[in-house]
Amino acid sequence: MDTKTSAGKTRNVKTPMSAYALRLPASMKAEAEKIAREDGTSLNQFVASAVAEKVAAIRTLSYFAPFRARANLDEFDRIMQRRTGAPPRPGDEMPEE
Repeated sequence: MDTKTSAGKTRNVKTPMSAYALRLPASMKAEAEKIAREDGTSLNQFVASAVAEKVAAIRTLSYFAPFRARANLDEFDRIMQRRTGAPPRPGDEMPEE
């Protein structure tokens, strides 16, 4: 696989790959193939991207779990409810419905 560097040069990047036989319901496979085709990618690329997104989401939850455990929600609510009397800065206004 060739990728371009910021200098405009190309270099060969090899990532170790492994194969995995995946069993999917026919309807799910058909939908995944349709989305991949619409996106201009292969089913393999679509599945690899989907797995990468799921792994990233789970890792993100794991990363933030210790912060959540230390959170003081009563203090958060108190801070969020305080009134400073100052108008919002430009761009920070609440959207009008």
